[in-house]
Amino acid sequence: MNSIETHLPNWLQRCADNTPQKQAISTPEIEWTFAEFNQQTIQLARQLSTLGIKQGSRVALLASNGVPFVVCVHALIRLGAVLVPLNVRLTLEEQLWLLRDVEAVALLSDAAYASRAAAIQQALPALTAARLQLETARRQVSLQGVAPDLHAPLLDEIELEATQAIMYTSGTTGTPKGVIITYKMQWWNAVGSALNLGHQADSDCWLLCMPLFHIGGLSILMKNVIYGIRIIVYEKFDAAIVNRAIREQGISIISVVAVMLQRMLAELDASQQRYPTTLRCVLLGGGPAPRPLLEDCASRNVPVVQTYGLTESCSQAVTLSPADALRKLGSAGRPLLPVQLRIVDKGVAVGPNQAGVICLKGPSITAGYDHRPDATAATIQDGWLTTGDIGYLDNEGYLYVLDRRSDLIISGGENIYPAEIEAVLLTHPDVAEVGVCGQPDPQWGQVPIAFVHLHAGSSLTPAELIAYATQRLARYKVPRSIYLTPPLPHNSSGKLLRRELPKLL
Repeated sequence: MNSIETHLPNWLQRCADNTPQKQAISTPEIEWTFAEFNQQTIQLARQLSTLGIKQGSRVALLASNGVPFVVCVHALIRLGAVLVPLNVRLTLEEQLWLLRDVEAVALLSDAAYASRAAAIQQALPALTAARLQLETARRQVSLQGVAPDLHAPLLDEIELEATQAIMYTSGTTGTPKGVIITYKMQWWNAVGSALNLGHQADSDCWLLCMPLFHIGGLSILMKNVIYGIRIIVYEKFDAAIVNRAIREQGISIISVVAVMLQRMLAELDASQQRYPTTLRCVLLGGGPAPRPLLEDCASRNVPVVQTYGLTESCSQAVTLSPADALRKLGSAGRPLLPVQLRIVDKGVAVGPNQAGVICLKGPSITAGYDHRPDATAATIQDGWLTTGDIGYLDNEGYLYVLDRRSDLIISGGENIYPAEIEAVLLTHPDVAEVGVCGQPDPQWGQVPIAFVHLHAGSSLTPAELIAYATQRLARYKVPRSIYLTPPLPHNSSGKLLRRELPKLL
């Protein structure tokens, strides 16, 4: 393949050329056409160039959902720099670890995270830091106190094989790994999604209320400029605000997880409203959906379309066609066109209706983890990604996800790995052993709880241990409850039996 076949015109620039006056993005603070959006991106890219950011630079972004985040993503694309979005819910120590691990050269932040950015800069003084600001009166995003480099070498093309982002995810061992996200992955993910869900260039509007530091949010930013459609971005999810936007702003597609959808339906009942027919797709991800929720949506004619994906698959890998939403209730659908899928048990592909590990292959699947050849080799063989998730294919090839990784806890759409929490609690000198599992929760779907066996003679209390964990873990990872127990259950080889932990209650 020669080099010209691996390049495409810059996606945002092409939208600005083809539909300059079409509305591209709106938030409660601002609205931009594609022409305005593109111009803002170029201006910010020139400021970033002044900081020394160039092709290949790894740039961390600590910001809330909003136009500064969005413009920054595209400005980095113009420079060929690599985006490293930081999960804003992590602790300072967790964020510092990621910045060191990825070898970031710069940190960009917004006003909402000014104090955290200052703490990071104090700990890592060699890191170049700058503040993103939204000037609503002038309708522009800029870097505070940074002059633009008018001679910055901006890229007019996108190299599909180049790395667009490195997004950190915890593996089943709880050790964070940087997933390499290329432009090729974003492109084929967008193409596969459009071929499945349909593409209505003149009328589609995607509501984005998922965190932009997750692949689900970031991939929508790419679809915005690949499809040339409008997106509406909210800083946080609020069921009443989202429902009002669906009714009043022509939303046609929204991406949510089960907890969000449950709150939307509850608010809909409270306000005695219905969704308009302009809403053609509620893309539901984040783990297996409760069947009662799907049945409730079916009875209301809410167009829920289940999807299955992960960071390593650049968001969607398998999605249910809208035409099959009722016929295949509970299924995540069939693989998107670029994706191959097989179910493997004990290293062998199995037939229909046999459960096993879900494995994926294709141009929208990552080639590996940043400077983690061991993790890459353990997860990807001959191009096949072993997800660790359990599911089966029915006789028509539709995927049913039985469970996320056997020990994974999904709380409000966030993945929580028990091993990570266990490792933190085990650093307390009074803790002999610890096991963590999920407990059903009406608000979050699941919350982590911990079972702790203390060393003899210890007087440590659960409250003291929770306080200890709070200093070292993101809030959503801190166990809701800690139970002091006798020695924990293990199998014959000494491995902790997490599935037996709830019986200790």
